[in-house]
Amino acid sequence: MQFKPAVTALVAAVALASLLSGCKKEEAAPAAPPPQVGVVTLQPQAFTLTSELPGRTSAFRIAEVRPQVNGIILKRLFKEGGDVKAGQQLYQIDPSVYDATLKSAQANLQQTKSISDRYKQLVNEQAVSRQEYDTAVANRMQSEAALQTAQINVRYTKVYAPISGRIGRSNVTEGALVSNGQVDAMAVIQQLDPIYVDVTQSSVELLELRRELESGRLQKAGDTAAAVKLTLEDGSQYKQEGKLEFSEVSVDQTTGSVTLRAVFPNPDHTLLPGMFVHAQLKSGVNAAAILAPQQGVTRDLKGSPTALVVGADNKVELRQLKASRTVGNQWLIEDGLKAGDRLITEGLQFVKPGVEVKASEATNVGAKNPAPAQAADKASSGKGE
Repeated sequence: MQFKPAVTALVAAVALASLLSGCKKEEAAPAAPPPQVGVVTLQPQAFTLTSELPGRTSAFRIAEVRPQVNGIILKRLFKEGGDVKAGQQLYQIDPSVYDATLKSAQANLQQTKSISDRYKQLVNEQAVSRQEYDTAVANRMQSEAALQTAQINVRYTKVYAPISGRIGRSNVTEGALVSNGQVDAMAVIQQLDPIYVDVTQSSVELLELRRELESGRLQKAGDTAAAVKLTLEDGSQYKQEGKLEFSEVSVDQTTGSVTLRAVFPNPDHTLLPGMFVHAQLKSGVNAAAILAPQQGVTRDLKGSPTALVVGADNKVELRQLKASRTVGNQWLIEDGLKAGDRLITEGLQFVKPGVEVKASEATNVGAKNPAPAQAADKASSGKGE
């Protein structure tokens, strides 16, 4: 009878173990469903390659007004900062001395002409020698040259505008003495319509562009290849469209860049020389460009762009990308993604390569940018990766 408590305890322990074992089997969780991700199916589309380059404006023509005779300024005949026409008189230099010289030259010519005419009759009659007649003719020609010089000097006392444009401040006033060949200009005229815009492009980018055009990856943009648009310092878009005139034939050794010059109509004189601007140049057309939403492109520890895509077996794949530039809220992909790839843009934090997922249309990608052919593009800091 002394063993009954022990037997009872053993039976109770076995029953408790059986009960706990049954509970564990009932609490075993079912297999987790595959994580849900949002994807964007990439499609090729035509894309016009546009380079945004910094530049500055410069006058189409510049003329420095300088005196060609010595004298005192009597009058200034223009308004500073106003527009002048070619041939318009700007200054009047005191002509007194030059008028007197002109009259003297006229009198001298009258005298030498009279002598040469008389000697012409006498030489035929052998009343004077041929040498005396030749000397008289030479004197008359010298007098004609002196008269012409005097007339030019009188004309130079009136200082005219050599070109049409906007004239700056006057560096001389009435009563100032000016001289022929002086270093300082009396005023400066700048033609502002049209106006030049000089921009700089890296020689490396220029070589890449030519290589892509030669390989056929890019096609020339046709008649609009030389079209240029402009963004002003305040971020506004300049209304007039310009045209690329030429590119420099050499590379700047200090900056490694090439200067490109465009000309823009400037009827309202909105653009002034020296303004900092950004120019958008249409370089070529990629008929099958791949544009990936920025939400689906990340960077690894090395800073290289990467993306996760859903493969044919619904498993996640890691892709190393080569992304050259941004286009609004998208990346222009040169390598790593192709048409038909399902790019993951939603739920990236819950998946990793090799995991099976359930894909659906992404909801975190908003409306696309305006047509890529019209978008202004900027080269990314990771270009050439």
